[in-house]
Amino acid sequence: MTTPATAADLAGRLRARRDAEPIANAVLARARDGALAPEHLRGMVLTELQAHHAELVAYGVGLARYAHQPATKFFTRITELVDNASPKLAACARALGLSDADLRRRVPDPAIHAFSGCLSWIAVTGDQASLALALHADMTVYFPDCVAIAAAARDAAFDVPDEFFDYYEGTASEDLLHLALEVVDDGLRRGDDPDDAVFAARLLEASIGWFWHAAVHSWS
Repeated sequence: MTTPATAADLAGRLRARRDAEPIANAVLARARDGALAPEHLRGMVLTELQAHHAELVAYGVGLARYAHQPATKFFTRITELVDNASPKLAACARALGLSDADLRRRVPDPAIHAFSGCLSWIAVTGDQASLALALHADMTVYFPDCVAIAAAARDAAFDVPDEFFDYYEGTASEDLLHLALEVVDDGLRRGDDPDDAVFAARLLEASIGWFWHAAVHSWS
């Protein structure tokens, strides 16, 4: 008899895939080459601002579709995380010299919207385990890369405002990561497909790679 997959198993599969086939981070690549520039930091902020609204809507979809515990607790908490972060991101944008016109800028590059589109697709068409595992992967991948970029920015040959570090040196909450896996396990017990969950999470990780690409290539 086959032992049912657990959230920890799926996270392990993703970790092994990530190690074997890492997703490129164009901003970190610039930093490692000693080529990090102010426009890359502005690109990070502007690309992230594009994603925040889509994230909040996606979490609302999760709340509507999975109106039971522990899902409601998780989607409420991750909504609060992004909502509370938005003013800090706006302050970071201002400190980097971005104007209202910059914040409203529309660039016809699909890479900017890859993360938003992928997350929205998973929220609407995926199941509970898929959405929760994708968000666990997002937090697992995104926050450490931001911390690494912030560390490189501290060593850069140009001035970086404190607001940038206030925003990008944050780390993922271990409680929230654990709660995401609880939601995955609950979805698996309800019959969600573990392979679908891994596919969705890996797809969202790939979209984060396009996020970094957009930060470098779409806003400079």
